Amino acid sequence: MFRTTVHGLAFEDRARHLDTVSPKEELLLIPDPPGGEPDDVWVHIRDGDPVGHLPREIGAWLAPWMRRGGAARVQVIKVGAESVPSWKRLLVEVRCG
Repeated sequence: MFRTTVHGLAFEDRARHLDTVSPKEELLLIPDPPGGEPDDVWVHIRDGDPVGHLPREIGAWLAPWMRRGGAARVQVIKVGAESVPSWKRLLVEVRCG
């Protein structure tokens, strides 16, 4: 188990989804397909739209692990205000296993 921020919220108007998520809400984790660079793990709202991705240093080991059958769950811990930098606005907890 670990906590991390979600990156990439500033692109493609993904931050608009932050109005629809709340603390303790479960989101979806989806790894990139094999062979891509970088190897990201994407965070999606329950409707399927991407919000952003986990930091690349986490995706580098988590994406291959998930593609080999590892299970991971993600839950919202905190949603920051618009005044918070985009890469710090969404804090999540990831549980592996």
